[in-house]
Amino acid sequence: MSRPLRITVVGGSRCDDATATLAEQIGREVARRGGVLVCGGLGGVMEAASKGASAAGGLVVGILPGVDAREANPHVAVPIPTGMGEARNVVNVRAGDAVIALRGSHGTLSEIAFALGFGIPVMAVRSWRHLDGVEQAETAEEAVERALERADAGGGSSGT
Repeated sequence: MSRPLRITVVGGSRCDDATATLAEQIGREVARRGGVLVCGGLGGVMEAASKGASAAGGLVVGILPGVDAREANPHVAVPIPTGMGEARNVVNVRAGDAVIALRGSHGTLSEIAFALGFGIPVMAVRSWRHLDGVEQAETAEEAVERALERADAGGGSSGT
């Protein structure tokens, strides 16, 4: 049985309107292409990507830092409370076959580092330039296309 590819989207828990619009486009594109969107399940980039995927009929999985599933943003269909705080970043990254990174801070940077260390492909969209091993994309469509290609080529964690 073939499983859909899982794309983890990471970025700031707060973001400006332009970044939110981009995240929403990425979420919509992941869903349109049959992928499952994985994210940290809270606000900012996570909520915008979740909103886009959900609106396009996609499945959204939120890997939450706390123990209460109700903390998830309203677009998360499958909340997974971990009780791990920021350590849940490892689970968030491992749950995906590829990672798409948008603007964020130290938590986002940690997720990028974990992904690279695990051999999970990372696409950055208009952010995180000059990081070795991170591929750059300029549009939502380009980021999702590359992420799915890299994941499908076996660069992700699932081996599907």
